[in-house]
Amino acid sequence: MIRPDIVNILQQKIKRITMDNSGVILVGPITLPVNLDGETVTFKWYSWLKTEDAELLQGDSPEATELLISRLSSMQLADGQQSSVLVYGDFEYADNALVRMHSICHTGDIFGSKRCDCGFQLRQSMRMMVQNGSGALFYLANHEGRGIGLFSKAMAYLLQEEGYDTVEANLELGFADDSRDYTDAIAVLRSLRHKPVTLITNNPKKLEALKAAGMNTGKRVPLWGDVSAFNEKYLRTKVARSGHLEAAKGTEFFAI
Repeated sequence: MIRPDIVNILQQKIKRITMDNSGVILVGPITLPVNLDGETVTFKWYSWLKTEDAELLQGDSPEATELLISRLSSMQLADGQQSSVLVYGDFEYADNALVRMHSICHTGDIFGSKRCDCGFQLRQSMRMMVQNGSGALFYLANHEGRGIGLFSKAMAYLLQEEGYDTVEANLELGFADDSRDYTDAIAVLRSLRHKPVTLITNNPKKLEALKAAGMNTGKRVPLWGDVSAFNEKYLRTKVARSGHLEAAKGTEFFAI
């Protein structure tokens, strides 16, 4: 039996978002003080769980919340990954809000690997949101290696060390170049904000995904940087083979 006070605390911070044959359970906001360049910046943090269990998606009653709590320990969620979103400022109502759809990168985001620019993009997009006054950073847990998973990404890295580029390595392992899906993230975005957003990205596919879902967005700001001899081929492959929009002339990307 779940204590009523526990159910009451959590029920106020749980939202269910239904889609065609599934849905997401959104938890938050949670106050999250973040060390950003030596200063403490306060964000609001949400996490969500995708599920096809109709029982868990029915209503916002105390009984529905109690059912969710009772099943948590048997879901083995630590064996998988759940996505989340970090929100800054008055994201729901601000006139100009930035959005970053950031694909998880274990090596770049956590270890600071120079083989990619992911770690730089993660931190820089947070800085941009703070400077802008509002924004949301979606951290997409099932996007590792452009959707192939961490173990497969490790094998792709081995091929890259033998001269294959990122696209070739994924294709040789039987994957598409990019198999990422933004359906869940867009559903959460729509629940958090209805006004237009500006996407932080070099990848037009992300902008197209939002537009195809009917989101009110048409603006984009680029995010190039942290270029080095270790990731030059990776970055140029993004432009030449994956359709990423090229950096402006005279930027660091063209200086190497």
